[in-house]
Amino acid sequence: MFEAEYDVVIVGGGPAGMAAAVGAAQNGAERIALIERDDELGGILQQCIHNGFGLHRFGEELTGPQYAGRFIRQVAEYPNIEVFLDTTVLEVTPEKQVYTVNPQRGIGRFQAKAVVLAMGCRERSRGAIAIPGHRPAGVFTAGTAQRMVNREGYLPGKRVVILGSGDIGLIMARRLTLEGAEVAAVLEIMPYSNGLTRNIVQCLEDFDIPLYLSHTVTAVKGAARVTEVTCAAVDEELKPIPGTEFAIACDCLLLSVGLIPENELSRSLGIEFDRRTGGPVVDQTRQTSAAGFFAAGNVLHVHDLVDWVSAESETAGRSAARYARGLRAAAGRLVRVEAGSGVRVVVPQRIDCAAAGEYIELYCRVASPERNLTLALTAGGRTLFAQRLPLAKPSEMATLKVPKDCLGENPPEAITLVVKHADRGEEI
Repeated sequence: MFEAEYDVVIVGGGPAGMAAAVGAAQNGAERIALIERDDELGGILQQCIHNGFGLHRFGEELTGPQYAGRFIRQVAEYPNIEVFLDTTVLEVTPEKQVYTVNPQRGIGRFQAKAVVLAMGCRERSRGAIAIPGHRPAGVFTAGTAQRMVNREGYLPGKRVVILGSGDIGLIMARRLTLEGAEVAAVLEIMPYSNGLTRNIVQCLEDFDIPLYLSHTVTAVKGAARVTEVTCAAVDEELKPIPGTEFAIACDCLLLSVGLIPENELSRSLGIEFDRRTGGPVVDQTRQTSAAGFFAAGNVLHVHDLVDWVSAESETAGRSAARYARGLRAAAGRLVRVEAGSGVRVVVPQRIDCAAAGEYIELYCRVASPERNLTLALTAGGRTLFAQRLPLAKPSEMATLKVPKDCLGENPPEAITLVVKHADRGEEI
């Protein structure tokens, strides 16, 4: 058995894992292990050949591989970061032991002082949303189709229907059109799109691809291969409306119906999870409820921009390095951060007052599209902090930079983030 001891062990070599490794190296961690199950670093970025990455991080538009390449070079600059490719993590124990398997080394055991969980997320499949009908070939998740087209050189179909308006689905609508396929329609069960506004414009409107809001697929037909899908409008409870059904002939159905944080390894640690995000509950340093375990990136909550993944993961790596070096102060008063009226999710879910700096950054998503709104942090009926936004969508994450002074000298047990509207007479 391969055995070694490290200050920080990072599970996952995508954008989150690489940024965490760099953050740990820059903050004094002497030995860092970066473990990736694929044969190269970069994660999902390697198949995202479109541009639009790095606008916030680098101030320029990059493709996914270009963005990954910059971090791969940064990782290579630090000799104390050891990269283990083609290595699958089998188990992470509460004692910070990480068990792996690799074709050359066999079974491995990494003993860590701190662990960063950066496993990313997986796509929700047909079984998860229970689409009835036949089970023919030609039904793929959008990410699988993206890998087939961009890395393997295969076209999944010639006439395609896409269910869901998530960003990967929108990007694949454009990509398939450019590759010569016909995208017959994009269907979205919600009354609004779940993708970034720029992707709606650049991927659908610019290519005249129809978007059916408040519609879903109710059946898949075909024997050996998909021949058509049955579609229908849905009501306010998202249930199909009888009599609104229509058929679209196609040979391929792509599903872009959401992402699920990949937390199977995390569950054995007994850490607390947030049912709204699907990821661990963390404080502002990205430490979970288990001391010495940190989480960042899409394993924590699904991001819409990789730039935010990198920033958050550097925080996790920096905090893990400080923990491994024994520099983290004992936990202070923990303030719960809760998602209130109009807010779907908020991260972090805890504020450790002993670890708080001058400012605390909160990431959140609203429950529905809103204009001229105010995001307000409240406690005991008082507004502690407020930030006005001209527009907010569930698909686009909002950030708040909250001064620590807002919590006062005697911080409350819990604060709640809510949406308010001054133009509707709501007190702020």
